[in-house]
Amino acid sequence: MIDFQTVPSPSYVLDERLLDANLALIDRVRRESGAEIIVALKACAMWSIFPELARHSDGATASSAAEARLVLEEFGCMAHTYAPVYTDRNIEEILRCSNHITFNSLAQYERFAPMAILRGISCGLRINPGYSPVETDLYNPCVAGSRLGVTAAQLAAHGGLPRGIEGLHFHVLCESRPEHLRLALEAVERHFGEYLDHVQWLNMGGGHLMTASWYDCDALIALLREFKARHPHLRLILEPGSAFTWRTGYLVSTVEDIVENGGVTTAMLDVSFACHMPDCLEMPYKPAIVGAHEPAAGEKRWRMGGTSCLAGDYCGDWAFDHDLKVGERIVFEDMIHYTMVKTTMFNGVAHPSIVIARRDGRIDLIRAFGYEDFKNRMS
Repeated sequence: MIDFQTVPSPSYVLDERLLDANLALIDRVRRESGAEIIVALKACAMWSIFPELARHSDGATASSAAEARLVLEEFGCMAHTYAPVYTDRNIEEILRCSNHITFNSLAQYERFAPMAILRGISCGLRINPGYSPVETDLYNPCVAGSRLGVTAAQLAAHGGLPRGIEGLHFHVLCESRPEHLRLALEAVERHFGEYLDHVQWLNMGGGHLMTASWYDCDALIALLREFKARHPHLRLILEPGSAFTWRTGYLVSTVEDIVENGGVTTAMLDVSFACHMPDCLEMPYKPAIVGAHEPAAGEKRWRMGGTSCLAGDYCGDWAFDHDLKVGERIVFEDMIHYTMVKTTMFNGVAHPSIVIARRDGRIDLIRAFGYEDFKNRMS
């Protein structure tokens, strides 16, 4: 167990032992399904752990020129790259760092694919199968009027797949189960089945939360085997993000003040939901806190308040077995994926430090942030 008093506040703390368990499970899915599993940097770009991730994956996927370069320089391989838009200003860097590139539209393909094909890069097209189980529109790529992916009607109107397309890509899941992938694949076969015999690979995107305790990996393996049996020539690729670092770490904070107003008691922290945990406000969801529980009727409730000036920078309510005090540590669970990658410097609020709790019990401070980081970003 990590002694959270020994780590800086605020800080993100990744536990190597928890990461090991996730990677072992991902290796099992790779081995038994025959599918390739690559790391999506959009969820966690913590490159200090890339050497470990590289040993337990088949590569990495990027969503920008910066991510593609990070894959090349720190992951040690060329990237599978997809972005909704490529530009004349970033395409050369993306092509330099990629061995697969997926285009979001037919127009983008026609504009940039000749450059990619000339370099021997495998080109793909993102498709929109019209199905997603995601209920929050902010995260649903198949909402009406979506800008993400080519529909079957658009592809048919074009006369089918453009020459040079070697793969198809869809991404419609978010923290989803195998049964949702089954429905997605049924939609792909229903709307795009005629094209599957004409491509070499199918990228099933992310959202496969295979390391969650409730996820049925046996069902996923069986589903992938069944699909492969129907399409034996296809390379099957999954690119989960959250699954690699799901429940592998924490955000450590400290109570700096206690404010009471209108019957609401707020513990004022040295972290910010807006700056450090934006998904809590966007989804929204309430994260777990070590040592806290859901309040029972009549039990004292504690709201957690962030350190930015945004009025809505708070989340709650929690109950504890004691009254909180200034100086006490508040440790948020599962704060490695989609946290560090989304942090902002709004208000000049300091970034949490980055820490790794090693297998042997050592605590390594990977990086601390200060004024110069804020100043250099704003110049």
